[in-house]
Amino acid sequence: KSKMKHLFLINPAAGKYDHTREFQAKIQDACTGLDYQIRISQQPGDCTRLARQAAESGQEVRIYACGGDGTLNETVAGVAGYANAAVTHVPGGSGNDFIKIFSDPAAFSDLSRLLTPQESLFDLIECNSEPVLNICSMGLDARIGTQMAAYKRLPLISGSGAYLLSALVNTIKGVHEFYRVEVDGQVLEGQQTMICVCNGRWYGGGFQPVPDADPADGLLDVLLVKGVSRLAVMKLIGPYKAGHYARYPQLIRHIRTDRLRITCQRENPVNLDGELRMAQTVEIRLSPHKLRFFYPKELVWKRNPAKSRAIGSECCAI
Repeated sequence: KSKMKHLFLINPAAGKYDHTREFQAKIQDACTGLDYQIRISQQPGDCTRLARQAAESGQEVRIYACGGDGTLNETVAGVAGYANAAVTHVPGGSGNDFIKIFSDPAAFSDLSRLLTPQESLFDLIECNSEPVLNICSMGLDARIGTQMAAYKRLPLISGSGAYLLSALVNTIKGVHEFYRVEVDGQVLEGQQTMICVCNGRWYGGGFQPVPDADPADGLLDVLLVKGVSRLAVMKLIGPYKAGHYARYPQLIRHIRTDRLRITCQRENPVNLDGELRMAQTVEIRLSPHKLRFFYPKELVWKRNPAKSRAIGSECCAI
């Protein structure tokens, strides 16, 4: 049996400052005697390219995304479809949202625990053929999410604070648009404030819109937020952040499905785990590929494991 390879991908641009030296010291200290390599991302897309190169070797490899959620998502995009590669997250961003599904996210900073891990198979979202691990969104939410990065770098601004600041600025600019949403044989047309598709549970540095989303259940949790006034948006943000969508059935529709199609009247921003894309037609589906995700032993991520779900079931109607 070939020896396990370990690849550490470091993104110097993640977080409020460059963590490269800290990461390098931790890795060298923890990996004595292991077959490991450290590569440093120089530009967007590097982590995808480097992860794919490692996966294409055909050798069993564990890849450690050292940075923020964008670093993790880039790395995941590189290994999608390769069964010989497993991925984890060594947090160095300002949100580190995906790993908040676990019982002790801080454990991901302890490399000794990641070197003797357990593993789960997680679903992936596919948005216009791009793999996405955590959250995909459109509308006001996409503008907020993709413009957060500029606010995160301000002094004394946390991930959650950056989201709220971006929310305030974008709400002033305008809050809803006309969308045609095709899902489970239904066509829903009208003004929508935002559309959020969840595989994971956390994003935006502290938002948990669907607290029982399960990244291994073979379904995507979709929230459709009706077109509402600016004032209503500002009132809704708190409950939305806390996952209380079911309290507003007249405004927020929750659908569990494995695919949907969104058509806009013009090109619109699409948020893929914090990365901005522009599109007029958006095809979102459950990817045929699964992700091997490894994490410290003793950690749990399941919530309501006994809960059964049926494709297309709605938990609240408008």
